[in-house]
Amino acid sequence: MTETPAIRRHYEPTAIRRHYGMDWLRIGAFAILILYHIGMVFVPWNFHAKSHHVERWATVPMLAVNAWRLTLLFVVSGYASRALLARSHGLGRFVRDRSWRLLVPLAFGVAVVVPPQAWVELVLRYGYPAGYLHFWTHDYFTFRQLGQVTVPTWNHLWFVGYLWFYTALLAIGVAAVRIRRAQHGFDWLFGTALGGVGVIVVPLAWSTAIHARWFPMVGETHALVGDWIAHLSYFPAFLFGFALARSPATMHAIGRWWPVGAVLAIAGYAYIVGIERGWIGPWGPALFARYGIAHAAQQWGAIVALIGIAERWFNRDAPIRATLTEAVFPFYLVHQTIIVVVAYVLWNSALTAGQEFAVLVAATVAGCTAFYYGGRAVPWLRPLIGLRRTS
Repeated sequence: MTETPAIRRHYEPTAIRRHYGMDWLRIGAFAILILYHIGMVFVPWNFHAKSHHVERWATVPMLAVNAWRLTLLFVVSGYASRALLARSHGLGRFVRDRSWRLLVPLAFGVAVVVPPQAWVELVLRYGYPAGYLHFWTHDYFTFRQLGQVTVPTWNHLWFVGYLWFYTALLAIGVAAVRIRRAQHGFDWLFGTALGGVGVIVVPLAWSTAIHARWFPMVGETHALVGDWIAHLSYFPAFLFGFALARSPATMHAIGRWWPVGAVLAIAGYAYIVGIERGWIGPWGPALFARYGIAHAAQQWGAIVALIGIAERWFNRDAPIRATLTEAVFPFYLVHQTIIVVVAYVLWNSALTAGQEFAVLVAATVAGCTAFYYGGRAVPWLRPLIGLRRTS
């Protein structure tokens, strides 16, 4: 991206003070995501590998985070992007750094990290006869469909691709707004609209329109092109986080209104569980709309509540924070492959559901830790797992 002196001078005037609460929230969000993907082995929802101990009741704890876990990741990613932009020496440098930190691990992940997931799914579901090495060297890079699995694939790494795409759109917008006064005006407008109860009402109305009117009961494809329900949810969440980093008024409003968000989240979750467990019904268009409203209430209410809690009680540093903040991305890159492969190894085991779950948690934590520390120690591996290059 070509920069004029005006862009270099005005795109982001001052640095942003680190918000430790948002760091802890990011760490917690990724930890929940990893546990959620372990849970996917045991619930009757589509996943790459399933346990013999699939239980319908296990959806109840999964539904507690299902509505907001990914939206929260985009909010905290947008917040971090504003801080990174403020520290960068020019918009072009910001774009280059973010592209390097996102696209290189994405390419490495698609080529090396994700393929075992596709192989396990093909073996378990479609009786794929060949071993993994043959699959990776002969079939994975053929750009076709095997069974119902399209190869190559990015699977859970869709989040990285979407994050880069939103970052690119953000950079285009920042380049278009070259005058500092205009950027201050944007921050003022954001703080005015969302500086009071609007921080609850406005995003909740948008989310309700998505889930109850425009796309009731529509799933995300994670294919980037045509995935409108995802883009209409996640890109505004990303922009919200970006704007929040320079809006004390909105952060103050979140600190005031987060208990209301918590009540909305709990009420939405209770209604969704009632529908999923068959206590409310029957299914039909009217119920779809009410489900969408409950989903929106749980989604945005939980995000406001969690940010408010992070602002009030967790905006403080600790010795382990820096390491965990650096480790979450490498953990994210590799965690699902570990889960799927271990679930495959345990496929014919005599373990109980509890024992299988415990093994999956322990193996995932151990494998992710080894991946992070091993990659961090080797300079040429660092960019591949999303870490900064050493000088």
